[in-house]
Amino acid sequence: MEFNNVRLIGPANIYFDGGCTSRTFYDTEGRRKTLGFICKGEYLFSSSAAEVVEIIGGLYEIKLPGESEYTAYGPGGIVNIPAGIEFNVRTDTYVDYVCDYI
Repeated sequence: MEFNNVRLIGPANIYFDGGCTSRTFYDTEGRRKTLGFICKGEYLFSSSAAEVVEIIGGLYEIKLPGESEYTAYGPGGIVNIPAGIEFNVRTDTYVDYVCDYI
């Protein structure tokens, strides 16, 4: 995956004592995205905007509100996350991802 002619924002976004990090950038159309990495563990995230998460590497397991089981996504997987929710994420390895905010 390659991104050209982007505007990168620093510093890094660091969550959960370094367990999750991301970098915010804007593509050529002005859309906000993040390129991130999640270390092995379990995390509770919240979304302020709707997100489309594409898994680049590793194993991403997510449980959205109202779901009783985690759903797993590997490389190439696409996850749609609604705005204004809290959701659980876990991984036994790592997750390398890109997030598009809509």
